[in-house]
Amino acid sequence: MLEGFREYAFSGVGGKSLKAKIIGAGGYGGVGIAELLLRHPEVEIACLVGVGDVGVAISKLYPHLAGYLDMPISAAGDAEASEPVDIVFTATPDGVGMSLAADELSKGAKMIDYSGDFRFNSADAYADYAQRMGREPGHAAPELLAESVYGLAELHRKDINADARLVGNPGCFAVSCILGLAPAVKNGLVSFSGLVCDCKTGVSGAGKQPNAMFHYPARYDSMNAYKLGGHQHVCEIEKELGALAGRDVKVTFTAQVVPVCRGIMSTLYGDITEGVSEQDVLSAYRDAYDGESFVTVYDSQAAVASVHVRGTNRCNLVVTVDERTGKLRVVSYIDNLVKGQAGSALQNMNLLLDLPETMGLDNPGMYP
Repeated sequence: MLEGFREYAFSGVGGKSLKAKIIGAGGYGGVGIAELLLRHPEVEIACLVGVGDVGVAISKLYPHLAGYLDMPISAAGDAEASEPVDIVFTATPDGVGMSLAADELSKGAKMIDYSGDFRFNSADAYADYAQRMGREPGHAAPELLAESVYGLAELHRKDINADARLVGNPGCFAVSCILGLAPAVKNGLVSFSGLVCDCKTGVSGAGKQPNAMFHYPARYDSMNAYKLGGHQHVCEIEKELGALAGRDVKVTFTAQVVPVCRGIMSTLYGDITEGVSEQDVLSAYRDAYDGESFVTVYDSQAAVASVHVRGTNRCNLVVTVDERTGKLRVVSYIDNLVKGQAGSALQNMNLLLDLPETMGLDNPGMYP
């Protein structure tokens, strides 16, 4: 059975005629998209590229892939890394995607970049983001910014299509906050001032090579807030909410790490517009996400937790109004490594390649 699966997955049998390259294959983002592509019926992995562990089979780094993906990691200069493909995923830190994009696009590939390199459509907007990241404000490929599309499909589906070439995959916190607040902001259900995003993430959000504060002895039984001076995902959140509101929108954002492996829980607050009831808000949210495959709206009685989205591309929203204080409260749950990263990337890939949007993503996850 396993051999049959491998033949299907890597020989093009069964309709796998489209080819993907993963740059940054050895990190959590790289292995995450590899896992998803292995069960995708139309796209096969043609090449894995990395800086570290060159020549090592990815299944040596991640033994759960043994027998499913034993491909070695290639260096960027290797011949196989230059072969043309249909889609390129750059699961890389800021600055890498912008240096590779022009070359990959010139070879006819479409590209999805995980970093902030292409989440903004102007050099000025990128410079604000780069400043928060402590990077130089200049962009290596400013000519491509105007054509890049922000990769939150629920808001930008019409632009993520077969005519597009370049997608800036959204940040994990940004996905949870934007989806959680978009209907309220778009429909004027809350004041545009005083919005609060109180966000908690699992340790995997720090990546495969975190600093000493993220190793087990430091993280066990410990929680802390970080980047209180300004988190980079705020730029995306304010940009997207501002577009929906038709004016500048500012949010107070607090990122916190909690001692779990994966998952984000964002509790979002805003001052409810006078005369708006909880039922009005629930109706607006259900209308906004009606027909969406990956967003589900719940009321305050729902028993929903981060475990229910683990390993899935889903976003679960619990929507309530505290009538005593006049506050909207939305609790947004996603898996930071799937809907917050590789799952959104695959969803975007499907749209770019004119495939069904849910292909390779329509699974219930695991419980407990």
